Amino acid sequence: MEKVVQKTTSKGQITLPKTWRGQFKTNHFVLELSNDIMVIRPIFLDNLDNYDVIFSADRDNNGKGISAKKLLKTIE
Repeated sequence: MEKVVQKTTSKGQITLPKTWRGQFKTNHFVLELSNDIMVIRPIFLDNLDNYDVIFSADRDNNGKGISAKKLLKTIE
């Protein structure tokens, strides 16, 4: 198993190594927390059967965005 040590930016971001990202044909990843382990897995938008889609701009808002406040209310 390959390991990389990363430091977060001031905004809390980390960089996934390009060689790792290149193994997947997606720019979308899901992060899961299990006790003290963070798991980062690629997700493929054409196969979201295992995920709940909370908001789709095309479906729910005629292609327009949604405010963070409204999104949080929907999630709650």
